Amino acid sequence: MINPLSILAGAAEDWRERPFEGEVRWAARRAVLDWFATMLPGCIRQPATLLAPAMKEVAGSGGAWCYVDARTCSPRRAALLNAVASHTVEFDDIFKDGGYHPGSPTIAAALALAQHLGSTLDDLHRAIIAGYEVGCRISLAIQPSHYAFWHTTSTVGTIGASVAGAMLLGGDRRGIGNAIALATSFAGGHQQNLQGKGMAKALHPGHAADAGLMAAMAAVAGVTASADSLHADNGFAAATSDTAGDWGNALDGLGTWTPITRMTVKAHGCCGHIFPALDAIGLMRDAHGFGPADIERIAVFGYRATQTMCNRPDPVSAQDGRFSLQYCLAAHLVLGGVRLSAFEPEAMARPDIRDLMGRIELCEDPSLSIDYPGRRQARLRVYLRDGRMLEHLQKTRRGDPEDPLEDADLVAKFHELSAGVIAKREAESIIAAILYGDGLPGKLTLAGAAPR
Repeated sequence: MINPLSILAGAAEDWRERPFEGEVRWAARRAVLDWFATMLPGCIRQPATLLAPAMKEVAGSGGAWCYVDARTCSPRRAALLNAVASHTVEFDDIFKDGGYHPGSPTIAAALALAQHLGSTLDDLHRAIIAGYEVGCRISLAIQPSHYAFWHTTSTVGTIGASVAGAMLLGGDRRGIGNAIALATSFAGGHQQNLQGKGMAKALHPGHAADAGLMAAMAAVAGVTASADSLHADNGFAAATSDTAGDWGNALDGLGTWTPITRMTVKAHGCCGHIFPALDAIGLMRDAHGFGPADIERIAVFGYRATQTMCNRPDPVSAQDGRFSLQYCLAAHLVLGGVRLSAFEPEAMARPDIRDLMGRIELCEDPSLSIDYPGRRQARLRVYLRDGRMLEHLQKTRRGDPEDPLEDADLVAKFHELSAGVIAKREAESIIAAILYGDGLPGKLTLAGAAPR
C-alpha cells in the first residue's frame, strides 16, 4: 500500500531544488500579490484589531512583520494575525476542486518565517509552492465529505502551513513528513464556526498558520509523529471524511502539474459558492437590459453547498451578508457589484436591497450537486414584470482556472482593496516588488483608515 504522507513529503522536498520558471514562478508571484490584496483591508477590521493588542510580546521577540499593528514580532504571532486579516473580507484565493483557501494560512506562515529567518525570495516561493502542493492534494483526498463538518482552510491549512515552514527551516523529506504528521493532530475548525454567527471563521486560518509553524519547528527539531497519520484507519482522512482518503485522485498528476497554477482568484467579495449566481445575473442583465425594478422574482438553483451555506434571507451582519446569496445577488443588481462597500451598515440596511432580497429564492439542483466540487454552477430563472421568464445556466465562475482573471484584473483588485489602507505610492511599490522584485516583501505603513 502506498504511503501518501511519504510521497507528499518527497514531492515537497523536490521543490527545494527543482528548476521552475515561467508559469509556476508567475503563479507564485500572483498568489503573494493576491494574499496582500485581501490581507490589507482585514488589518483595519475586527477580529484582527481585537486580537493584536491582546497578543502582546516582549520587544525583540522576532524579525517577522505583523501588518495588523505594524511591528516586528515572532513569526508565529505575525503568521496568526496576518492570516486572520487575510480571511476577513472573503477575497482570498480558492483551490476549487478541494474546497480550500490555501493562501491565507500558507502564505501568512511562509512570509512571516521567511522574514524572521532572512530567507531569499526563491526560498519563499519554493516554500509556498510546496505548501500549496501538499495542502491542495490532501484536500482532493478528503473532499467533498470533509466539508460536511470541517472547514478545510482551517484543517488542511494547518498542514499546508507546516510544509511551508519545514521547507524554510531546512527540513528534509523526513522532517517535512513529521511536520505533516504533527499538523494533522493540530488541525481543527468545524462548520458551525464557519456558518454560524461570530468571528471565529477568520481565526481559523490564523490558528492554522500558527499551529503549522509549531509543527514545522517541532519536526525540524527532531520531534516525530506517526508516518501513517494521513491514511491509517484512525488517521486524519478517516477521522474527517467518509473514507480513509481518495489518494489516487489526490496524487494524480504529481510531478506534471502543481496546484498553485490552478487557483481561483476571487472576483467578488463574498462566499465563492455565490459566485456562479453573481456571474449569471450580470450576464443576464447585460444581455437583456433589465434592472431591479423590472424583476418580479428570481429563482436560483445551485449545488448543495450553495443551498446549505448561503440560503440566508435575512443577514444581520457583514459576515452574515457575505454568506447570503439573497443579499449578495440583490446588492450586485442595486450597487453594481459585491465589493467591500456592499457590507457597510448603510448598504445592508438599504430598503431597495432588502425589498429585492425578498423576491429571491434559492433551491438545490441535484444535477449540479453531482458535479461539485469540480464544477461550481448555478441556474437562474428571472421572472420580469412584463411577463418574460429568462433562464441561464452558468457553468463557470469568473476567476476560476477555466475563466481566469488577467494580471491587470489582479492589479486592479489590489488597488481597490488597499485603497485607504496604504498610500497609493506604497501600493504601486509593493505591486512592483512582488511581481518583479528579487527580495522579500517587507514592512508597510497603514495610513488613512481608522480601525473598526
